[in-house]
Amino acid sequence: MRTFGGGRRMGKNDACGTRLPVDQYRKQIGKQDYKKTKSALKATRLKAEAKKNSSGFKDAFLVIAAILFFVLCVYAFFYLNLSNEINMDLDVD
Repeated sequence: MRTFGGGRRMGKNDACGTRLPVDQYRKQIGKQDYKKTKSALKATRLKAEAKKNSSGFKDAFLVIAAILFFVLCVYAFFYLNLSNEINMDLDVD
């Protein structure tokens, strides 16, 4: 490597050794945000678990509603077919 004024070498480590005040500020803010987010993360996790558990009830309700709708359609189909057959039997007499 070349030496520059004063016999000091300019290498990669020397260039990265000094931190800019902006980088120090960002690191400090990052630490503060991390401390704040521990409780926020816990609250968010609890909220997500509550939502996940409630969606189970929602899914169960939708399945039951779909089954009831299917049974109602089958009932209506047989009711209409049987009522037409009964009417045809009465018309024949």
